[in-house]
Amino acid sequence: QVQLVESGGGLVQAGGSLRLSCAASTSIFSINVMGWYRQAPGKQRGLVAAITSGSSTNYYVDSVKGRFTISRDNAKNTVYLQMNSLKPKDTGTYYCYGDIDGLRAWGPGTQVTVSS
Repeated sequence: QVQLVESGGGLVQAGGSLRLSCAASTSIFSINVMGWYRQAPGKQRGLVAAITSGSSTNYYVDSVKGRFTISRDNAKNTVYLQMNSLKPKDTGTYYCYGDIDGLRAWGPGTQVTVSS
């Protein structure tokens, strides 16, 4: 089972930017879909963005379109989430995931807090 570890979270003011990274313990070349979920305090975890193995298809939830960009570097076994124009409602724990062979791997999460 691949191990995923997120980094890059922190405290930022509204309008600021952060770049999250998700490093995998093995090659991600064969991981069909990777992406990011967000869980705000007291709310369910929800999908934010996803990307296919060849980066041919990206998905974004409507609330982040035009502000967030997901990318993956298969050579570095890393997926990124560039977050610009951050808003307080973007606050939450961000979890990286990867789907491989019918199983989903999760990272432990990284906290993002956006102050107004």
